[in-house]
Amino acid sequence: MEYPEEVLTVSKKGKVEVRNLVKKGTFVMYEYLDPKTGKRSENKVKLVLYDGERRESLFLIPMKDGRRFLALPVEDKGDLHIMTPKGPVRLSELLKC
Repeated sequence: MEYPEEVLTVSKKGKVEVRNLVKKGTFVMYEYLDPKTGKRSENKVKLVLYDGERRESLFLIPMKDGRRFLALPVEDKGDLHIMTPKGPVRLSELLKC
C-alpha cells in the first residue's frame, strides 16, 4: 500500500512505519496525594481515557531510568470524584461523558 509521506516515520531499528489512528478521545490524568501533607503519596498517576463510548483506565508508573513509564491496565472504578482547584468534580464531568 502507499501512504502519504507525512504519516511515515522511521523506528529506532531503521524500519519505515505508518502512524495509524487506533482511537481518539479525551483523557483525565490524576495523582494520589497524602491528605495530611498535600504531597504525592506514591510515584504513580492514573490515566483515564474516553473514546466517546467507553472508558479505559491505566496506572502510569515511572521506570527507574526516569524517561519511560510502565502502563498497567486497571479496572475502571466508576464515576468517582477528583479534586480540582475549584473543588471536587465527577470524573464523567471532566471527561464530558
